[in-house]
Amino acid sequence: MSDHAPTSASPRVAAIIVAAGSGQRMISTDASHTEHIPKQFRDLGGKPVICWSLDAFTKHQNVSSIILVVGQGQEAQAQAIIDKHFGHYAHIVSIITGGATRMQSVRNGIAALSEAGFDGFVAIHDAARPLLKHHILDKLIDHLATSSAQDLVGVIPVLPVSDSLKQINDSLITDVIDRDKASAAQTPQLFRLHSIAALYDNIAHENITDDASLAMSAGLNVATIMGTRSLMKLTYEEDFTILEHLSRAGGNRQNIGPAMDIRVGNGFDVHKFGDKPGPITLCGITVESEYGLTAHSDGDVGLHALCDALFGALADGDIGSHFPPSDDQWKNADSARFLDYAVEQCHNAKASILHLDLTLICEYPKITPHRDAMRKRIAEITGLDIGRIAVKATTSEGLGFTGRREGIAAQATATICYNGAESS
Repeated sequence: MSDHAPTSASPRVAAIIVAAGSGQRMISTDASHTEHIPKQFRDLGGKPVICWSLDAFTKHQNVSSIILVVGQGQEAQAQAIIDKHFGHYAHIVSIITGGATRMQSVRNGIAALSEAGFDGFVAIHDAARPLLKHHILDKLIDHLATSSAQDLVGVIPVLPVSDSLKQINDSLITDVIDRDKASAAQTPQLFRLHSIAALYDNIAHENITDDASLAMSAGLNVATIMGTRSLMKLTYEEDFTILEHLSRAGGNRQNIGPAMDIRVGNGFDVHKFGDKPGPITLCGITVESEYGLTAHSDGDVGLHALCDALFGALADGDIGSHFPPSDDQWKNADSARFLDYAVEQCHNAKASILHLDLTLICEYPKITPHRDAMRKRIAEITGLDIGRIAVKATTSEGLGFTGRREGIAAQATATICYNGAESS
């Protein structure tokens, strides 16, 4: 298991995403197959359900390790999804096999973290609650990290119950439950790993429905924060229909609340051809060229323009201020490092990258044959879905330095959204 250091002074957090269920209460097939598709692998808003939780955790600044717990025989399918959608974060995601029950699956996840030597907070989350937002994670972490209660081991999101509650036996009402004293528990549920791990090591029975109940059964204190209705759980087919609408209405934009702070940055860069032979590096891939590009780094004009677009959207200088050409450590450097840094700056500022648009301006070399490979490489570096990345090419109709084949220019636009507070 690999992990990366958190980018703030807050405690390190590991996530366990439980996605090992068979989803028998939600039977559905697609148009081309007759077998049952577990709900965690069904499409929701244009991507598999598990991608939503992975997206939330991989892009949170305090999450340094993720355990994805899947059912036996689902490991290869889960790995393919991570490779496709989360190549940039694959080093912090580990796939393990779950058990016959949720409690067994969580226990396997906790054991993996303990064996890796992780010591921090653990967020245990059901993949069946896909629309997790960063503000919920922030509140959970802040509450547990700042609590003065020495005996507090965890905190969970809850919602007040609005319906009248009845106790039923054989279809007859046998009692009325006071809804003012009841709340609906949600996930993720955040705990101090050493406290919850000890409970799972000695679990006596499997009929406990969530991690907070396990802690409470041991006499430990668990606090609550206000949850959000968008964290509803996929259980029945009609739930899927509701969440499909919610995801398309805004869930596919991580953490965009009612007051959206969307910003756009532009980037432009130029590099000239030199006397040395090619190939050249464009958008992170090698492209055959008679001559190489003159630059202090590898001369990747496409990635440089994307960096400046992101820095512009952040109002955070330009590529030269972050990686000055006077500094020898950047000589012949791989520009993927620059773009990776720009992406991290966005995450540190709690800004989500919504879209990247790049235009390469040159008479030579031909870009179109390489366009898809360029988009794929940019997706790997940034962690974005390839559908959010555009690479285009044009010529200057023989005019100017690009028209005379003296060099290549690139123009980029980046759209980001600052993740403000969201109402529940």
